[in-house]
Amino acid sequence: MTCSWDYVLYTGDHAYAAQYYPNLRKVLDTWYPSVTDDAGLLSKGLNGTGGYGDYAFLNRTGRITYYNVLYVHALNNAAGLARWLGHTGDAVRWEDRAVRVAEAVNAHLWDEEAGAYLDSGTGAVRHAQDGNGIAVVAGVADAGRAASALAHLDATTRQPYGNAFMDNDTIFDGASRRVYAFTSYPEIVARFEAGRADSALDQIRRTYGWMDRNDPGITNWEGIGPDGSLYEDAYTSMAHGWSTGVLPALTHQLLGARPTSPGYATWEVRPHPGDVVWAQGQLPTPNGALQVSWQNSAAGFTVTLKVPAGTRGSLALPGDANKTVVREGHTVRWDGRRGADRSVRFTNGRITLSDLGPGVHTFTAGHR
Repeated sequence: MTCSWDYVLYTGDHAYAAQYYPNLRKVLDTWYPSVTDDAGLLSKGLNGTGGYGDYAFLNRTGRITYYNVLYVHALNNAAGLARWLGHTGDAVRWEDRAVRVAEAVNAHLWDEEAGAYLDSGTGAVRHAQDGNGIAVVAGVADAGRAASALAHLDATTRQPYGNAFMDNDTIFDGASRRVYAFTSYPEIVARFEAGRADSALDQIRRTYGWMDRNDPGITNWEGIGPDGSLYEDAYTSMAHGWSTGVLPALTHQLLGARPTSPGYATWEVRPHPGDVVWAQGQLPTPNGALQVSWQNSAAGFTVTLKVPAGTRGSLALPGDANKTVVREGHTVRWDGRRGADRSVRFTNGRITLSDLGPGVHTFTAGHR
């Protein structure tokens, strides 16, 4: 579901969405309820699902946080697709279900003592990178839980070569020293989205820096084992597609550009610069490239956008409410007040400029 929604966001492929929508509806409304327990949570073991599963054939059962928060994410993605296709009833039903599953996750899988989500409600107590990262990305974790969960991962999984995917070895020996770039991706995104860009960049530098500095160099490893080793010795893939999540993280979070409706009909640019001085890139929309570049200095934060025809979007500049915003040499906001441009406002800790259409736009936010 999530892959389909991403594909439609990037391409606007209506024919694909319409063709496969009945299959997606059947999966969500028939199969998933068959593996849902009386608490409203997916439970591995119901309806013949008790064998090995997920990305690493992990031997975990019962109410698993990773499955359930990803389910919330998929339900909300499905609702977006349904609304685009005109199936409002489906969208409302799936959004309501997503809320209920999220509430059940917080009620049954949050470990108050550790300040993080349990890997599973069954078996040994441990806390996994996958479930905690996606809980933040999917909006299951509120700001307090997000901060706590990320702090727990910092305290228990940090390695010189990335963050391990488990905080102890109860699932198998060495798990707390094994790094998967695959499950590091949602944690990196969670750190950006939770306002912790510096920690996201630190994790990128440790994980991908290790791969870059060690043989064969540059390529994305399948996994990193204890002390930075190849986690499956000679059987380890050294050029593995599942480890390339750093690319969308650098695009959508660091550079900050992403679609908000199918085919980039609408988009947003919301940079998370951290200590990075500049970034530039372009995203291939159906109408041509959306080009973004920014510079971050003591004098201010400057963004230049080149917007393709047929699209409109918004720019959310980092900074406080007292920043002055200059657009192509003209001041549009100053001293924390709205200026002459009524599309400029301060929301959620950012100065947001909305309804930007085709053409080239340059904005600078700084103090006078």
